[in-house]
Amino acid sequence: MELRHLRYFVVLAEELHFGRAARRLSISQPPLSVAIRQLEDSVGARLFERNSKEVRMTPAGQALQASALALLRQAEEAALQARDVSLGSAGRLRIGFVGAMLYRGLPQALVKFQARFPAVRISLAELNSGEQIAELLHDRLDVGFVHTSRMPEELRHALLLSEPFVLCLPVGHRLARRRTVPVASLRHESLVLFSRAASPDYHARILGICAAAGFVPEVRHEVRHWLSVVSLVSQGMGVALVPNALRHSGLRGAVFRPLDEEAARSDAHCVWRDGPDNAVVQAFLRAVKAPEAAVDQA
Repeated sequence: MELRHLRYFVVLAEELHFGRAARRLSISQPPLSVAIRQLEDSVGARLFERNSKEVRMTPAGQALQASALALLRQAEEAALQARDVSLGSAGRLRIGFVGAMLYRGLPQALVKFQARFPAVRISLAELNSGEQIAELLHDRLDVGFVHTSRMPEELRHALLLSEPFVLCLPVGHRLARRRTVPVASLRHESLVLFSRAASPDYHARILGICAAAGFVPEVRHEVRHWLSVVSLVSQGMGVALVPNALRHSGLRGAVFRPLDEEAARSDAHCVWRDGPDNAVVQAFLRAVKAPEAAVDQA
């Protein structure tokens, strides 16, 4: 049974006239008659009663009509879906992200992308950089947003944004009154630090900032999420060096002050698998890397 045969059958069932049906199909009458006989042979039943005066559907033809229409609709929808997937406007997109991306415009970029491509099914997973890289390598993520530029050869990446570290302080802290703060003034402060296990790059980068200022910090607390860092600071449990985007976290009790010297920067990289281009992934990458994308302006 061919889709072409079903299409011919549906038109003939509507017209009940071989001549009119053939004209609608832009074919001559003999190929239509042959196609209908082939369909009847495939089904194993007569679908039409025809004589010199009229064409009538048999009970078998009436039973087939609804199913034939449904099959043709499904075939059309499948073709449209395949086309949309090939163009990147439909399909599945599995995105990993580090928590700081919530304050770097990722939610806004996702909303814009979903509005443009409503047929793309997006799933999100908050994971640290190492976890995302492992998931990408095992094809359990399509795109990741990470803090590291050290990638396996199987992955491609692009720098999405770069921003300075700032000092996060309890609102009543003595340094909170300053417009800018030297890193060296943290020498005797208790530091809330991003866990080495959660992000070796951030852990090393923050310790490196302190080392460049001539001291080894007292690390009081280590946590796995930037929001936890800011939360502990807001409760007076230490100070922290955090990416500038955390200013937008909205936690009461914490204030942010620029450092008065150039320190290491916090970089966010977009990462995806190398290999044959996935049109959905490429459409998303174009969206987040576009100049007007919120994620680039955070």
